Amino acid sequence: METGPESRMNNESEVATADATQKHAAAADGTSTPVLEARSLSKRYGELEAVAGLDLRVDPTEIYCLLGPNGAGKTTTIHLFLGFLEPTSGSVHVMGMDVADEPLKSKNHLAYIPEQVMLYRNLSGLENLAYFSALGGKESLSTERLSEILVEAGLQPEAVHSRVSEYSKGMRQKVGNAIAIAKEADALLLDEPTSGLDPQASNEFSELLERLKERGVAVLMATHDLFRAKESGSRIGIMRYGRLVAEMTTDEIGHADLERIYLDHMHE
Repeated sequence: METGPESRMNNESEVATADATQKHAAAADGTSTPVLEARSLSKRYGELEAVAGLDLRVDPTEIYCLLGPNGAGKTTTIHLFLGFLEPTSGSVHVMGMDVADEPLKSKNHLAYIPEQVMLYRNLSGLENLAYFSALGGKESLSTERLSEILVEAGLQPEAVHSRVSEYSKGMRQKVGNAIAIAKEADALLLDEPTSGLDPQASNEFSELLERLKERGVAVLMATHDLFRAKESGSRIGIMRYGRLVAEMTTDEIGHADLERIYLDHMHE
């Protein structure tokens, strides 16, 4: 029997969901290799210890939110996973690979969205996505598919061909999200992704994370947004002075509990 595009898309979605479920089950019984893992990770700048003995793992389908004040070590941790920095001691691993030993290969499994997404202002959202996708090895993506990805990331269809110079911060962030989607990475690293976004844009971003989670993507997000961490996260870690001082699943706490726990650690 001949199948149409809608049927094929449904089948692909079912396969992706089944794969993600299998990965999650393996992660739950401890048999899987974590997508992201830090082992006794430390980073020093002279006398300052930006990250101190960090042990952390993020499995497929998991959204791990790192909370903490400025200077807690959240961004440094993300930069260590990306290979932008070298550990003083300990190690970081992506898909089981030591980033120090295989920096280029490990980066192929990562997509990164910084707080300030840098785009070419004189190019359209579509042209920016095409350019950065080609740099990431996805030059075969059609214009139609690139447009679909931008809309999936939350950009309005009428803005796809507009210059980025006309975009709001939220719209630029959505192009950054689209670049990450197009790469089809195993892990997404986010540094304050909802900073400066209005409530609607923040909510759309949470919905996007949920869709990526369903595809089996692992997410590590550094944020100050306690509400978004509780709404979007699977697990939460609280950092202070480079140390992971608390870790919990979002199922076991409410919004008020999280705020109380966070403030308690900030006042210690």
